[in-house]
Amino acid sequence: MTHAAAAFEDAYGRPPEGVWHAPGRVNLIGEHTDYNDGLVLPLALPQGVSVAAARRDDGVLEVRSLQAAAAGHRVRVAELAPGAVAGWAAYPAGVAWALREHGVGGASLLIDSDLPQGAGLSSSAALECATALALCELYGAGPDRAELARLAQRAENEFVGVPCGIMDQSASLLCTAGHALLLDCRSGLSTQVPLALGEEWSLLVVDTRAPRALADGRYADRRAECEQAARLLGVAALRDVTDLPGALRALQAARRPRGLLRRSSGPDTAALQRRVRHVVTENHRVEAAVGLLRAGALGEVGALLTAAHLSLRDQFEVSWPQADTAVDAALRAGARGGRMVGGGFGGSVIVLTPADRAEAVRASIAAAYAERGWEAPAFLEAVPSPGARRLG
Repeated sequence: MTHAAAAFEDAYGRPPEGVWHAPGRVNLIGEHTDYNDGLVLPLALPQGVSVAAARRDDGVLEVRSLQAAAAGHRVRVAELAPGAVAGWAAYPAGVAWALREHGVGGASLLIDSDLPQGAGLSSSAALECATALALCELYGAGPDRAELARLAQRAENEFVGVPCGIMDQSASLLCTAGHALLLDCRSGLSTQVPLALGEEWSLLVVDTRAPRALADGRYADRRAECEQAARLLGVAALRDVTDLPGALRALQAARRPRGLLRRSSGPDTAALQRRVRHVVTENHRVEAAVGLLRAGALGEVGALLTAAHLSLRDQFEVSWPQADTAVDAALRAGARGGRMVGGGFGGSVIVLTPADRAEAVRASIAAAYAERGWEAPAFLEAVPSPGARRLG
């Protein structure tokens, strides 16, 4: 019996009908490209969220978590609406709301997680996807995994109010062991790309201990800037920009006042130029990384990771001091490359290093944090793992 199953029986006085697990993810490369209809390359982690679940015949959704101090949340599925549930429980409640049209009804859920929250490893999407699998199997609902990812994204966008892209849910549901997932966020098409670390390479995830706060508006601001830039450039999304110098010139021209001597109060096109430069070059970096992985040249991906970090720091302006320090310290200790991951403004860093330098890299980062008086970072080994599945 899993820990979640035993805890479910303790909480509800009966055994669950099953336990489902969905992994967290780390994105190897391709950041802030998903909601721009671009390319991403995530991999699933061994750690994730487990949901023990059983149907109810009273139409009530009750959710409890081993990681939450509160007793739990109860709400009638028929009464679910955006804003009806707050906090962590909004994520599973939003999934039940999105699945109502597929015949999903009441359920008791017990949630357990070994993913660090706020580390940028997509604990929220893992919770959504484990809940979605559980509810679909309990009620015999039929969405395939690609559609289920869309429904989970809709729950986060419309019910929770976080304007995330499709990457996190797709990674949690579609990744396979030993591979990264090349996902075209416009078409929804995906391809498994071999990611063989072997004994030669180590992929470290560094939890910088700076909690993320995507709901505070800054993530939404970046997305709005990308949408504004796309409108000014006359394209559906920044994925469609093929002439980067021309696009930057077009945005520069949009800043000039027309027929006025004083400055225009129009858009901050200098910022929009930086956002466009990052998105366009990041898509190119994803394509380059896929080519290197297929050629068996994993070590060469390191330079792309570092280039991506510099772009996220300087062009997209979503990095934070602990991430910059971790990347710098890792490179000094012999890592091949590293970058911040996730939406930004806190969370984690990913570092590619020769396995025989991994301990030195950890020590270098820890020493740099101690020198600045910061909380010590935590480290995870990123092993490409299976996607969401039933455990029992």
